Amino acid sequence: MTGATGFVGGATLRQAVAAGWHVRALTRRSQPEQEGITWIAGALDQPDSLAELAGGSDVVMHIAGVVNVPTRAAFEAGNATATAHMVDAARGAGVTRFIHVSSLAAREKDLSNYSWSKARAETIVQASGLDWTIVRPPAVFGPGDTEMLDMFRMARRGIALVPNGRLSVIHVDELARLLVALAGDRDASIGAIYEPDDGRAKGWSHRSFARAIGRAVGRHHVSTLATPALLLKAGGRIDTFVRRSRAKLTPDRARYIAHPDWVVAEGACPPADLWRPEIDTGDALAETVRWYRRENWL
Repeated sequence: MTGATGFVGGATLRQAVAAGWHVRALTRRSQPEQEGITWIAGALDQPDSLAELAGGSDVVMHIAGVVNVPTRAAFEAGNATATAHMVDAARGAGVTRFIHVSSLAAREKDLSNYSWSKARAETIVQASGLDWTIVRPPAVFGPGDTEMLDMFRMARRGIALVPNGRLSVIHVDELARLLVALAGDRDASIGAIYEPDDGRAKGWSHRSFARAIGRAVGRHHVSTLATPALLLKAGGRIDTFVRRSRAKLTPDRARYIAHPDWVVAEGACPPADLWRPEIDTGDALAETVRWYRRENWL
């Protein structure tokens, strides 16, 4: 498993171990010993460590990726090239089952550098000759997430700046449960591209999701202000100028956020006998708020 020290990977690691899998997990830093886990020191640009990671495995699960780096070359290295290295490691180790975590962004390869790099990674997986399955999560939330934290903070204050358009969402534990289910699925999902979500038909408007977050933080009324695409893109330039490498809203990310349709495609969800959403989104948002508060993030 790659990405096991991250948000989605960490949740998947916990569920995989709980399900009885022994996981070989890649890490850059020393990790405490845990039953059911063998930590492999290395990185996605170190082929020897990837060969050790894949060796003796039944399934390779590639979760790691980059979402907010400054250049197209950095996106290519972190998403496309890293995927190619992991595919090579799987083939070299004789592992045929390959589960790749992509993004809905891959549907819009010309939208941004991030989208292009995720689409490029999918192309590499599809050409690998392996028994692959690709999962394209929508917006992922849950305890430990930093990407949506600002939205929770705005909702707590009773006002939220939101883009126009719609999105689908999924709780991190629901996504992890799907990935673990795929690890044990040897037939039906091979060659499939799945877009899982919380089961809400046609997704959420950004306004309605901001209001749902508001209810979770105890705000029964949240004023939502639509943020035009031009303003988002200007904000991306300003944040990059002010915070430089620490910018959260880069021009590339602004183009991604401003896109009006991040709803999963109809008919692209996994088959119900393999996986279906079980957690109510309102309950999951409330759980996320409780975690943020315990950790003094909110």
